[in-house]
Amino acid sequence: MQQHLRLSVGLIKLLGEWRILFVEKSFSNKSRRQRFFTKLVKKQVATFGSDLKVNEMCRLNKHVSLKNNVNLNGMEVQGNGKVTIGNNFHSGKDILLITQNHNWKNAKSIPYDDEYVLTNITIEDNVWIGSRVTILGNTTIGEGSIIQAGSVVVNDIPPLSIAGGHPATVFSKRDEAHYNKCKNNEDVL
Repeated sequence: MQQHLRLSVGLIKLLGEWRILFVEKSFSNKSRRQRFFTKLVKKQVATFGSDLKVNEMCRLNKHVSLKNNVNLNGMEVQGNGKVTIGNNFHSGKDILLITQNHNWKNAKSIPYDDEYVLTNITIEDNVWIGSRVTILGNTTIGEGSIIQAGSVVVNDIPPLSIAGGHPATVFSKRDEAHYNKCKNNEDVL
């Protein structure tokens, strides 16, 4: 049994490495890879705006709405709650958004029952999310905010905030005058 298990784990690792090699060889040209992943995301989401750029594999669903100038570098949505991502959004790699949870408050069994609770996530305009951030449902990330890499967002983040940690807390604010100057001049990536 143990030898069979070792063989299975080895095979899974090998197949994973082949998949990575296939993707790297097939899409060594960045613009070609970007076009491929962008087409995939357009088929997955409810709506998308202009100038969508997807550089890494994403797992989204029909409950996701993307506005204009959205740049994704690997994102997964778990659950069927609504996700809205505003204009001029940029993400690091491996972003996780969780919009569904087990019912535990009035559960018919312990630790939870077979019902799900759907929650929504709103990411407003001009937000930058660092790599490996997890965002839980019933949260809004305010306009112009920056979320530090590795953070877990469990509460709303006010506009123009710089937040990080587990749970993510605001530790600084953006300069509002400078932000508005860039915004009014339409100086966006």
